[in-house]
Amino acid sequence: MIDLAGRVAIVTGAGGGLGRQHALLLASRGAKVVVNDLGDGAQTVAAEIVAAGGQARALQCSVTDAAAVQAMVDGVLAEWGRIDILVNNAGILRDKSFAKMALEDFRLVVDVHLMGAAHCTKAVWDAMRAQGYGRIVMTTSSSGLYGNFGQANYGAAKMALVGLMQTLALEGAKHDIRVNCLAPTAYTRMMEGILPDDQLALLDPALVSPAVLALVADNAPTRAILCAGAGGYELAQITLTQGIHLGAAPTAESLLQRWAELADRDGEMVPGTGFDQARHELRKAGFDFDAAAS
Repeated sequence: MIDLAGRVAIVTGAGGGLGRQHALLLASRGAKVVVNDLGDGAQTVAAEIVAAGGQARALQCSVTDAAAVQAMVDGVLAEWGRIDILVNNAGILRDKSFAKMALEDFRLVVDVHLMGAAHCTKAVWDAMRAQGYGRIVMTTSSSGLYGNFGQANYGAAKMALVGLMQTLALEGAKHDIRVNCLAPTAYTRMMEGILPDDQLALLDPALVSPAVLALVADNAPTRAILCAGAGGYELAQITLTQGIHLGAAPTAESLLQRWAELADRDGEMVPGTGFDQARHELRKAGFDFDAAAS
């Protein structure tokens, strides 16, 4: 059993939907939970946790307000002394085709999803480093990983969170800060009108929350992109094919002519860092970077 007794968690956007289920599950495993949201739902969820015998605080602030987020975190540290878990769940939708999308709606979605997660993570980062422990979950989406018509703003923000996760997982490793992404599929207010009614019961948000619990456990992985929905769980990977080498005088024509070979996924890899791409390309060019470095 994953025991979170003594752990302190912040869940953003936890006044309903996925965030509510995440907060309830973490609290049921012993965590003290900060329920963050803009509306009255935060108070309702915190009251649910307390009524079930848990400990919770409702704190209302927008994740787009860095100063308010920092004040929230400072208050939690003053009262509970530590922050072990951050679940960046807050989000909004402003769906339209890119041709019809106002830049204001593009910027707003990026501000909530990407900058909101950055504000919250930055606010807890030093405390996690100092205590030598942290578990952070970024909420990405299949729309970011694979695209979705009418969601250029949402998809861009959600894929950006994967890049943020990749780097923070590297930087946090020596402090036992593990950072992962969750790509959920669940029925929430943001999905109203998108799916037929007969599918909604299958997409209960409660079926996603076990993935969050796994990602914040003591033995959690790091740098995972965990997909979850309808009781199913998958891992998404950003891979690099073995590719081709065109020599010292490559042309666009030869690149296109050999595209099928370039796209061959046999032997594809998951690079450990961004520099592994350069290392792979230099090796194909005849330069063994690892041997030269030694």
